Amino acid sequence: MTDGGQFDYIVVGAGSAGCVLADRLSASGLHRVLLLEAGPADRNLWIHVPLGYGKLFTNPRYNWLYQSEPEAELNGRQIIQPRGKVLGGSSSINGLLYIRGQREDFDHWRQLGNTGWSFEDVLPDFVQSEDQRRPGAMNYHGRGGPLAVSDIENHPLCEAFIDAAEQAGFPRNDDFNGATQEGAGYYQVTCRDARRCSTAKGYLRPALKRANLKVVSEAAATRVLFEGKRAVGVEYRHHGQLFQARASGEVVLSGGAFNSPQLLQLSGVGPGELLRSHGINVRHDMPGVGEDLQDHFQARFNYRCNEPITVNDMMASFPRQVGAVLEYVFRGKGPLTIGAGYAGGFFKTDPALDSPDVQIHFILFSADAIGQKLHPFPGFLSSVCQLRPQSRGTVRIKSADPAQAPAIQPNYLSAQHDRDVIVAGMKLQRKIMGQAAITRYIDEELNPGPQCQTDEQFLDYARAKGTTIFHPTSTCRMGPDAKAVVDERLRVRGIAGLRVIDGSIMPTVVSGNTNAAIVMIGEKGARMILEDAKAAAPLKVAV
Repeated sequence: MTDGGQFDYIVVGAGSAGCVLADRLSASGLHRVLLLEAGPADRNLWIHVPLGYGKLFTNPRYNWLYQSEPEAELNGRQIIQPRGKVLGGSSSINGLLYIRGQREDFDHWRQLGNTGWSFEDVLPDFVQSEDQRRPGAMNYHGRGGPLAVSDIENHPLCEAFIDAAEQAGFPRNDDFNGATQEGAGYYQVTCRDARRCSTAKGYLRPALKRANLKVVSEAAATRVLFEGKRAVGVEYRHHGQLFQARASGEVVLSGGAFNSPQLLQLSGVGPGELLRSHGINVRHDMPGVGEDLQDHFQARFNYRCNEPITVNDMMASFPRQVGAVLEYVFRGKGPLTIGAGYAGGFFKTDPALDSPDVQIHFILFSADAIGQKLHPFPGFLSSVCQLRPQSRGTVRIKSADPAQAPAIQPNYLSAQHDRDVIVAGMKLQRKIMGQAAITRYIDEELNPGPQCQTDEQFLDYARAKGTTIFHPTSTCRMGPDAKAVVDERLRVRGIAGLRVIDGSIMPTVVSGNTNAAIVMIGEKGARMILEDAKAAAPLKVAV
């Protein structure tokens, strides 16, 4: 065993929250911080080109490439569960969309007993993180923060979709992160000057020059070290060798909704029966570790377009590929600048609802499935996902081997409410896509196709073809109840010196893409750590 050094804080996972923590905890220069990342540095060109996320979707060097266990409600299919394995984590390989969620999401967190997590409480952390590139009034936004947020250039198909939504009776919305989320419009993306702004780029890179911050990539944590009921360090494997690093202050887990509960369980913190079955000494019996997994489930509609104005057309032609590269390099524009959603919106499947319950992503390419080759003809897709699922799943280790992937069981569509909402969302999407503004561009609906008309047929299609939209949360849930893993200060209950700060702490998944909220959690969590350390410091009395 090799000595990995002594630090004040050890952060495990350099993802969307971990990079934020490393920056904020080391900013004063007073604290020694170690940041561990299982993946490599973010040097791959395609990480930084916005559309390049498609190149990394099946790359095991930068992606954990997890899969779910067979899903009972999805005809026994195993569903892909990609997660970033690189500096920046999933913020380095995601679709770049910047969506915070609804005011009601965070107010609900507070109503569940989590003091300090209402919308008014978390808004300053969103604002602090943001470098909003859009000019004008900034009531809900910030400038000068580490995370750049930019507009996307207009596109005729996107304009047609937004017009179609208005024709279907829904409002236009030019800011999904403003006063209200409801309506159709363009998404904003985490880009600066046409390059991805991951948390590695925005937060970590400026911090690397600090002498009190040490970053070790390709370092896979194997267990948390304890003395009694206090976390005192981390064991990790780096280039085939085991290291032990010690923390005089705190150990912070930021591995995400799959890896944080996995590491807790491997370290003896989790459901006692599960741990004993794998020969792991139970340090602290916590049934909630790895429970309450939530994720957004989507159903995708593919369309054949009657004009060659889609990403399919660019990818099918070498001269057009060259043109797109030149346009990107010299003008910072064109198809290489877009994210996983170009336009879209948030809609109520029932007008009586207080806030939208489904989200649509309108995307300028089409394929038979996520990660597969684009169609050789002009095409685009529109996907719908349910925002507040009631289905709950689990993440559980399969053995005591840290290198073995955990068993991920989302249990998609296991709640009747979720089945009802996804069907209603698909019908709402069909309504929008049937309006004159967009039908002028459609040759045919490829799938589910015109034969899909009844509620039963829509549900059958969702079960046969639906998939994740990559927003797993809540497996180390925050709350005041006995099953909650962390308290409102993100401290692991019953264990001193240990916190979880990432998307796994969400009491309920936010209504939209999760990356922005996870960055906010990193900001808020870092501030809590520093506040608590200051409060615990002994008073110095002048003699």
